[in-house]
Amino acid sequence: MDKGLIDRAVGTKPLLRVLAGQRESVPPVWMMRQAGRYLPEYRALREKAGGFLDLCFNPELAAEVTLQPVRRFGFDAAILFSDILVVPLALGRKVEFLVGEGPKLEPMPDADALTGLRDSIDEKVVAPVYDTVRRVKADLGVKTTLIGFCGAPWTVATYMVAGEATPDQAPARLFAYRDPENFARLIDTLVQASIVYLVGQLKAGAECVQIFDTWAGVLGPEQFERWCIAPTQKIVEGVRKQVPGARIIGFPRGVGAMALPYVEMTGVDAIGIDWTFEREIARDTLQPRAAVQGNVDPLALLAGGAALDREVDDVLEKLSGGPLIFNLGHGILPPTPIAHVERMLKRVRG
Repeated sequence: MDKGLIDRAVGTKPLLRVLAGQRESVPPVWMMRQAGRYLPEYRALREKAGGFLDLCFNPELAAEVTLQPVRRFGFDAAILFSDILVVPLALGRKVEFLVGEGPKLEPMPDADALTGLRDSIDEKVVAPVYDTVRRVKADLGVKTTLIGFCGAPWTVATYMVAGEATPDQAPARLFAYRDPENFARLIDTLVQASIVYLVGQLKAGAECVQIFDTWAGVLGPEQFERWCIAPTQKIVEGVRKQVPGARIIGFPRGVGAMALPYVEMTGVDAIGIDWTFEREIARDTLQPRAAVQGNVDPLALLAGGAALDREVDDVLEKLSGGPLIFNLGHGILPPTPIAHVERMLKRVRG
């Protein structure tokens, strides 16, 4: 999508207006992992699809899953149903999802493992994802924004190095400390693959993209600047070189005081903050520079009742004076009752 098309779309879509720096009297709302196991319609379709990756790479079913929460709740955005590990799969790594265990990959503990990595993504692998984007875009209403996404290089690398999620991602951190030159090779490969992947989504119809850096918070300031900020900056610049005016949300979970340099150095249009981030600080330091997205505690949504009401009200009180995308501080938890989501939305929308 070129800059002119993006600019014309801003007028009818609240989320895009916020990404352009505008404040909305009623902030646009969506939820991370909004297409997922808390929805009975998702669970039924998941059984039909078989494995998780089978669902991700079936454009018809993946489009349906993407649209389900928008139909039910009228969210202001649909986020592409896929997974951040599509990129390593497209780079030639084996990826599988085991029931009850999560993702499993071939570990890459040292430089020797880099020899089997492709230099660029296999377009045949990601082609079904672009098809899903086109299908969703064709079915969305005029006020609903379609969000594409990728995992940030650091977060994707943590899974590739360890072969699975670990509590503190020590394997990737050790690789980066012991052999920074070769770890940088891995990161650079992921940067270039992410640019290609995000541009492909934007050209297929996504109107903005989010970069998920779920494991950013395990790094100290120096490592965070090297392995999170710098690669994200390269992705933002690379995407906008091919899609001028592309709107980009960064979500560096758990970064605390490094959020401000992240915004200033990466050039993202919005920053997602988790529920531990002090809202007054976000208001005073981040919102003058970028839109803020967040940051209801997913456990408060699971709890419901007065606890949820207080959390929603506090987000609105502290952050709705500036450009705000109302969201959770991380993904919705599978046991969350649908009635709690409805209660949250009613409170946000008045």
